[in-house]
Amino acid sequence: MEDRYPIPDMADVELVDVLRALADPVRLDIVRLLGDGEPHLKSDCVAERPDLHKSTYSHHFKTLREAGVTRMIVEGRSHQIRLRKDELAARFPGLLDSVLAQGPTTLTREFLTDPGAAPDSSD
Repeated sequence: MEDRYPIPDMADVELVDVLRALADPVRLDIVRLLGDGEPHLKSDCVAERPDLHKSTYSHHFKTLREAGVTRMIVEGRSHQIRLRKDELAARFPGLLDSVLAQGPTTLTREFLTDPGAAPDSSD
């Protein structure tokens, strides 16, 4: 059976692709949420930012997966996403530690302070 959510072999993952994926504040928030390295339901990630459309999340999940940052785990109808923490740490020592050590991004801080506030799209 073909893998529905293929991921690149870690030897083929390029630093520039990982950095490009992490450059988006929403994807950075997703990675920080997944920072424990355990599988999380996709719905848990979506619940963190209900102001975003489901299709937007799908795009972010796909970008992270194709960059080699995450892997999708499908069990029946359950879709979980997992940070490839150990693999990334071996390939790019210190990168994830630096990313995960930082506090929430600006978007997350604004949202947590005022959940009714939508991100400013004029930037």
